Amino acid sequence: MPVIGEIATKFTLPGIDKGERRDYTLDEFLGRKVVLAFYPGDNTPGCTRQLCSYRDAFADLSSLDAVVLGISAQDIESHKGFAEKNGFEFPLLTDGDLKVAKEYGAKGPLGIKRSLFILDREGRVTYRHVAALVGVTYKGAETLTAELSKID
Repeated sequence: MPVIGEIATKFTLPGIDKGERRDYTLDEFLGRKVVLAFYPGDNTPGCTRQLCSYRDAFADLSSLDAVVLGISAQDIESHKGFAEKNGFEFPLLTDGDLKVAKEYGAKGPLGIKRSLFILDREGRVTYRHVAALVGVTYKGAETLTAELSKID
């Protein structure tokens, strides 16, 4: 699991954003602040509330030059429906084999544990929160904006 101050583990995952499918690499976001939001599943009550809070604060997050990447194990079709239904303006990535979740310490016995990593412009971890299990509660947009505001 990356620790505060370390460069985050690089990855490439398939994803979808505004109906467009493509592969996303962490490196493509160097120079911007990045929020990695690992979540247990599409269309579940807690995950929907969490990602909708990020959607509702999208303008604030964008003004801080931040990009949000939602990551779960569901496939692209599931992500597509979830994103369209909720109007997400950020990519949802598929970690079907949980390899990236494992590298980040976000893999639990029941799948992905609700986890949040914030990276600075150089890709260093500046904030992390990993739930003990799946994680019923989540860190909302107010946590993101507060932590992102600390980064130059």
